[in-house]
Parts: sequence; structure tokens; C-alpha cells
Amino acid sequence: MTKLDPSFWTGREVRLTDPTALMQIGALCLREGKSGPEVLLVKSSRGRWIVPKGWPMDGHTDAEAAKIEAWEEGGVRKGHVSKTPVGGYMTEKRFDDGRRKPCHVSVYRIDVTKMTDTYPEANQRKRKWMPLKKAKKKVDDVGLRALLKALM
Repeated sequence: MTKLDPSFWTGREVRLTDPTALMQIGALCLREGKSGPEVLLVKSSRGRWIVPKGWPMDGHTDAEAAKIEAWEEGGVRKGHVSKTPVGGYMTEKRFDDGRRKPCHVSVYRIDVTKMTDTYPEANQRKRKWMPLKKAKKKVDDVGLRALLKALM
């Protein structure tokens, strides 16, 4: 039996490695670029490159929440969202008061067809499309980096 890397996973089966972890929903926004697939990264409030992500939303499926986060944080107007997660990763949620908690992020793929420059967090976040290989190098979150590498 091989040792499972608990920092990320791919596929539909969600792997909860820490039952006390917070839960968030992520959006892996993809488009076809000049040299292959590109992923949309946004800057977090702490200045790190991440995928759009947020908390589950009452009255919405997790897939719908992923699409809403992609709109609010990255300006994604239209795209096809996977009904189930394409994978996920463990990270650490950092709070303004200095607390840190483990956080499980389930990631949904969005094949983006339309973007806009006017969106709710346009003045708060920088966004950038990058080839998967470059995006993998830009993110500093170990789990997200491993997930991007696995999807290459």
C-alpha cells in the first residue's frame, strides 16, 4: 500500500483528513490559452496567489457556491461548473486576530467562457490567468500546488 499524501486529492471522493477542519469551497477556473490550459489565480487578502474560494452558502449547492466565489473574487461571468469536486486540498485558514485553523477545500472545476472587469471584489483583489505550470510555481500553499501538479 502506498502512503497517501493528505495535503491534496483528486477525484470525486472527498477525503476528510481532519474532522475538526473548517470547510471551504474552491473554484478551479480554466480556459484554453495559447500554449495550453490556463488557470485563474487571485490574490488573497494576505497577498498570496490562490484559487477563488469561500464558505459554503445556505440555499446553494457547493458547485453553485464555487461559481459565486469565482464571480465575486475573479469576475467569472459564465462557465460550466462540475457537479462534483475535481479534488481538494488541506490548508490553513488564517484569521485577522492571528488564529490559524486547518481547512479542507473542496475544488470544483469551472470551464470559463466569459469574464468581466467589473465584479464585487475587483478593487480588493488582483487576478491573473496563468499556464498550469506557472500557476503551480506561484502558489505557496502546499496542498493547492500538489493539486495543480496532479491536474497537469
